[in-house]
Amino acid sequence: MGRLQGKVAIVTGGAQGMGAATARVMAAEGARVVVADVADDQGRSVASDIGEAARYKRLDVTSEGDWREVVSATVRELGTVDILVNNAGIQYFAGVEDVESDRIATILAVNVMGPMLGVKAVAPVMRDAGSGVVVNISSVDGLRGVNGLSAYVASKWAIRGITKAQALELGPTIRVCSVHPGGVDTRLGNPAGETGADLERHYHNVPLRRIGLPDEIARVTAFVASDEASYMTGAELAVDGGWASGIYHAGLPGAPV
Repeated sequence: MGRLQGKVAIVTGGAQGMGAATARVMAAEGARVVVADVADDQGRSVASDIGEAARYKRLDVTSEGDWREVVSATVRELGTVDILVNNAGIQYFAGVEDVESDRIATILAVNVMGPMLGVKAVAPVMRDAGSGVVVNISSVDGLRGVNGLSAYVASKWAIRGITKAQALELGPTIRVCSVHPGGVDTRLGNPAGETGADLERHYHNVPLRRIGLPDEIARVTAFVASDEASYMTGAELAVDGGWASGIYHAGLPGAPV
């Protein structure tokens, strides 16, 4: 039996990248999974590849109506919602003097309001069922700062704080944790599609000296969502190859050569 046997999970941004990997890992662990996204063709393809344990639902995470509809359909078709993975997210590269207000609003709508609306929608279902788990996908950039991504950083720090507030409000029935990926080999994390040495050179200063794989993040998310993590809530888990630990100082012991 898998660690998520009999559970029902909604995974947002499930049509590609970490979301698709999470849906596949959770299904392999015994869950029935709703792949939720706005990329209809890709989402249906992921659900089809997984098989009977998965189905696709269109979800714009910024729409409260969409959230109500998807949660209602999940309960109607699968009986409940045990797990919500708030994975959908977008990036925006711009210097602090060049950020545009409409782009900031979009980042915050998708990356912050979306997860908040999701928890609002699933919390009553989970409370009625007597248990539930929310995993909010933040970022290593929710643990530190980075130049050129101030709006994105703001959204991911927000998720870190929101997770703790939700854990306080929803305990003891519902657990809420945040997962903080580092660089991950997805379209978002590797937009140029680099491979081999061209890709790994960007991670010379990360302790594990390589980019992460989507499955590596997905397996941690599945663990947090499982009963094996039953005494974890309000926690933040860095799955970043050590990136948040600090930076190397050339010439000092342990620095890459």
